[in-house]
Amino acid sequence: MRFAVRRTVFYLFTAWAAITINFFLPRMMKGDPVSAYLQKNQGRISPEAADSLRTLFGLDDGKGLLQQYADYWGLLLRGDLGRSFSKGLAPVTDVIATALPWTVGLVGIATVLSFFLGTGLGSWIGWRRGSRADALVPVATFFSTVPYFWMGLIAIAVFSTTLGWFPASHAYDKGSSPALTLDFVGQVIQHGTLPALTIVLASLGGWILGMRNMMVTVLDEDYVTVAEAKGLSPRRVMVNYAARNAVLPQLSSFALSLGFIVGGTLVMELVFSYPGVGKLLLDATTAKDYPLMQGLFLVITLTVLVANILADVAYAVLDPRTRQTEG
Repeated sequence: MRFAVRRTVFYLFTAWAAITINFFLPRMMKGDPVSAYLQKNQGRISPEAADSLRTLFGLDDGKGLLQQYADYWGLLLRGDLGRSFSKGLAPVTDVIATALPWTVGLVGIATVLSFFLGTGLGSWIGWRRGSRADALVPVATFFSTVPYFWMGLIAIAVFSTTLGWFPASHAYDKGSSPALTLDFVGQVIQHGTLPALTIVLASLGGWILGMRNMMVTVLDEDYVTVAEAKGLSPRRVMVNYAARNAVLPQLSSFALSLGFIVGGTLVMELVFSYPGVGKLLLDATTAKDYPLMQGLFLVITLTVLVANILADVAYAVLDPRTRQTEG
């Protein structure tokens, strides 16, 4: 219970700090989003409308900073993140909701697949250390060192332009509309396969190398030797004793990877013209759409926090020493 309370307090404080920084950061920048919007629409926005926009975004000169901060929390608790200037004053929550499923579906599946595949291979290679299986490590590491945009361009040139196996860009065929049909789902899978494989290849080497090195370290521990002396099967010793403890450091990296899924792989989304959160963030930055940037930063930050909470829970379940020490 003490472990749970300590971690809850820590993450609540971290969430408050992140939200507070997210509130003050745009207000520390030169100008404000309403002024930037008015410059692009000179002569089309009346002074009364401009005042209404400032009131809507909590930039009313008649309110103090603390009052604006309180109003921001009130809007936030109601799920109101403001309105996007670059998307026709559409609610920020609606704009993010349209891009979030694409990023989570593509980058999320690719990251999870890469983690489990890399961890499994790393466990097997570490268990068979010194054998020919070690040859997989430099091969996988090589793909991890290749610049991501370069790997994406090579994949497009080979598998799309030359072989014609996969589309080169976008999340579905042009002229199609999102719908829950077999045809549209097939288009999404076909368009997402190439960028997903690129993400897996780019990140697989790190998971394999990290797990392999941890397995080599863990295999020298006394509890592994005792398990082998008991006559347990090699598979059970590898999975239940060695891999279970070797995977613990991997969980922290995996939690961070899950958190940054929402941020999207910006380079991937640019190379493949994929309509995800990363591309949306770049468009918002280019357009100086501060409300949308603020909403995206908030969603990304909270996602990282949730991912770290899940990592703490996994640590406590897999290693009882963690909760005993924290308690």
